[in-house]
Amino acid sequence: MECSHKTIALVTGANRGLGLATATALARAHCTVLLAGRDPGAVHSAVDALLEQGLDVASLTMDVSSLTSISAAAQEVHDRYGRLDVLVNNAGILPEASDDGVHNFMNPDVLRHTFQTNLFGAVAVIESFLPMLRVSQAGRIVNVSSTMGSLADQADPSSPYFTTVVPAYQASKAALNSITIGLSKKLADTNIKVTSVCPGWVQTDLAPGNRDQAPVSADAAAAVVVRAATLAEDEPSGSFVDVDGTVAW
Repeated sequence: MECSHKTIALVTGANRGLGLATATALARAHCTVLLAGRDPGAVHSAVDALLEQGLDVASLTMDVSSLTSISAAAQEVHDRYGRLDVLVNNAGILPEASDDGVHNFMNPDVLRHTFQTNLFGAVAVIESFLPMLRVSQAGRIVNVSSTMGSLADQADPSSPYFTTVVPAYQASKAALNSITIGLSKKLADTNIKVTSVCPGWVQTDLAPGNRDQAPVSADAAAAVVVRAATLAEDEPSGSFVDVDGTVAW
């Protein structure tokens, strides 16, 4: 997949893992890529490594759990470029994986923390950057979701995800999928397309042991995200896809 001339892309949570792999792939496809993250040092280190490869990248300090940080980042992008062509909402957390407390069902604090990043953060980023996406000739919004958030898979005994119970994470991704549908309807009369993607079980630091046990490399998973980020004009908006095609909501 190739970005069109001077396509400007923003990837959240981009200093490592899937976010870094996605930013790298988009830059290699000739996009100008903004790597966003809450740790300035980590983001700058990632950007410096890509600049050494001759890629067109820049850093953007942004904490998706902070409205003030998001607003400042959006103003910076507006002042620097005046528009945005691709937004990849990749930043996400899975604190349940390391929560060893005893709960009747789930820890409400973990639920709030998870939604703050995985859902509220993504919505806040969309809200702040949407005016710049409207300036684009072909805006693309990619929400990195998970088949674990599929209600169909959660309720299907034959699904490989049926026995996985991390309700805060799953609910946050199901809610993010709903945002994808609603946003695609809201933008139906524009040239902006919205897609939820499941990158698969990726070798990242999302959960303890994930990097060693997961079967999909970050580079391989990034291909699914990049495909949605460079979605053709005749492709539908408001879909949920993985490497094999459509995922049931």
